[in-house]
Amino acid sequence: MTDSAPRTIALAGATGDVGGRVVSALARRGVAVRALVRNGTPAAAQDAVRACGGTPVAVDFADHAALTDALAGVECVVSVLNGLEPVILDLQGRLLDAAVAAGVPRFVPSDFSLDFAKTRPGDNRNMDLRRRFMARVDAAPIHATSILNGAFADLLTGQAPIVLPRFRRILYWGDVDQPFDFTTKDDVADYTADVALDPAAPRFLRIAGDVMSSRDLAALMTRLEGRAWKPFRAGGLRRLSTLIRIARALSPQTDAPFPAWQGMQYVRDMASGRGKLSPLDNDRYGKTDWTRAEAVLAPTV
Repeated sequence: MTDSAPRTIALAGATGDVGGRVVSALARRGVAVRALVRNGTPAAAQDAVRACGGTPVAVDFADHAALTDALAGVECVVSVLNGLEPVILDLQGRLLDAAVAAGVPRFVPSDFSLDFAKTRPGDNRNMDLRRRFMARVDAAPIHATSILNGAFADLLTGQAPIVLPRFRRILYWGDVDQPFDFTTKDDVADYTADVALDPAAPRFLRIAGDVMSSRDLAALMTRLEGRAWKPFRAGGLRRLSTLIRIARALSPQTDAPFPAWQGMQYVRDMASGRGKLSPLDNDRYGKTDWTRAEAVLAPTV
């Protein structure tokens, strides 16, 4: 590599929401992004990758030789794949094997979650998949770095809201003062780009754009709206666990990675404190513009 040649990072999952943001963050750093996409990926999706600054590389993920060739010469493979066992274990496992075969020195698995290494096996299906892949990547001759970011901050206003504007309540389970970790997708992508370029990155890095309890969130919304908000305790963790079992039993089988009961499992891991991130590594790359919960919630008022 000459001094003028750009550094090259390979990324799987570039057509997804977070993946596209990571491509953009790497491109802003002048990095050549080799975006691995499956054969047959629609032209519009590939154009979107190009618009973010990446170069789509269509490959058959089941073809070990072709996948290995696609990774030749890259310094790190970043996985932002999203799914269940066929994706997190099988497809991502093939990506890992190809990275090892290609002599890639570093691998960033698709973890991007609360601290799954501290959660209880069996409590959270998606965290169990990450735990199983962790054992596989740790046994491979490659240096891995997992980025743990808590909940994506859109949880505050998205499909599993804990902020209830209609009732001016903050929904919580268990302890009203249990701190939660929130990080926006853009901040996660920005940090991931720095990790991908850091040959000395440790095995785990933990980040949070903001850390707030349910009581803190109620006070914040009161200040933003000028009307009183209150925490609303829906029950203890035992009740939440019972509701999870009922919801899972009544839900139809689905390949969706985030059915309602899965979101409830994630909330339980937050409310129990078992998934709490500590210590935080926010300062490792000098990033200071972390998006706080106030910036996420202010537009909703």
